[in-house]
Amino acid sequence: MLSDDLILTWSIVALATAGVIIRPLRWPEAVWAVAGAGALVVLGLLSWQDALAGVRNGIDVYLFLIGMMLIAELAHREGLFDYLAAYAVEHARGSPQRLFLLVYVVGVLVTVLLSNDATAIVLTPAVYVATRAAGAAPLPYLFVCAFIANAASFVLPISNPANLVVFGEHMPHLGGWLQQFTLPSVAAIVATYLALRLALRRSLAEQTIEARVATPHLSRGGKLAAVGIGAIAIVLLTASALNVALGLPTFVCGLVTTAVVLALARQSPLPVLRGVSWSVVPLVAGLFVMVEALSRTGVIGALGGVLREAVADAPRLGSWAAGIVTAIACNIGNNLPVGLVAGSVAADNHLPRETIAALLIGVDLGPNFSVTGSLATILWLVVLRRNRIEVSAWRFLKLGLVVTPPALIAALAAAVW
Repeated sequence: MLSDDLILTWSIVALATAGVIIRPLRWPEAVWAVAGAGALVVLGLLSWQDALAGVRNGIDVYLFLIGMMLIAELAHREGLFDYLAAYAVEHARGSPQRLFLLVYVVGVLVTVLLSNDATAIVLTPAVYVATRAAGAAPLPYLFVCAFIANAASFVLPISNPANLVVFGEHMPHLGGWLQQFTLPSVAAIVATYLALRLALRRSLAEQTIEARVATPHLSRGGKLAAVGIGAIAIVLLTASALNVALGLPTFVCGLVTTAVVLALARQSPLPVLRGVSWSVVPLVAGLFVMVEALSRTGVIGALGGVLREAVADAPRLGSWAAGIVTAIACNIGNNLPVGLVAGSVAADNHLPRETIAALLIGVDLGPNFSVTGSLATILWLVVLRRNRIEVSAWRFLKLGLVVTPPALIAALAAAVW
């Protein structure tokens, strides 16, 4: 029989997670995550020492996020993303279908090298401005930003903060990662493109776009930001190859690149610092604390036991089930808390490599079903609303139900078989 403390703990975690997703009173997501973590401590359901341990578990993720947000905001302010989006429009030569493909390719590159959150936060508004300038209806191209942000987010360990959440201290070295996730990533990217292109074919066929648009001048700061992004990619790939935790190298690279560009341009760092979404850090910290509380209720151990038995009885079927259930769960409870739980299950139960890969694919790709599935998609929706574009949860779900299953099945097949 469940104790009152267990029921209360689960209820607080469920309510706080719902607050993160729904944002009652339009309060920031971080408020609800921190409130949930605080309630667990105040009510004596989790000691403050255990809460601090939960916060410490996320240090590598915080450093990674800060480093990526710094370089992404710098690139945004220096016009790098506006330039890339305009470059795609220019080279589409009046073809909506070609523009769709070019935006998709740019989205893949930004996601792979700067993480899916950067695609949502800084590429989305650039694509909106560039497509409007070309006389196109922006929404089909904006959907590209939303779907590729998750579909390409497991090409590299740096492509999604959720990758650090799932693997934690057990992150595979770069060679092992590429061996494990290259084929699933290619399958997800290609399948998502084909399904999205097919689903939006009528919208694209009805459009006419300008063959030539004004391409903004890329400043010296923008060029330096591009060089800095390339340098960060090299450093992080090296760190991953050497099996070094990615948080500190990402933070240092982002800080140094931002400082160099701003110093050469003689600019104040305050605008860049103000543009960074700092609330993401307490949001993730609160989620880590809540997962720490769940782990102490035994629920994570129980989930791990069920999964371990399923894999032992039928390894491939168990891995398929793990990936699909995780993908669905991300759309009920968002992929950050689900990723934390999946990571705890994977770390504590010595699961087969294929099963852990299926869990990660579910966490990274699964959120493409719904607009609340991942933080990146939520951020994408915020950007659209700032530009007075409304995409209802039902409209996104209808598109997600068409686009995501083929990509999820293709990625899991490449990972498990």
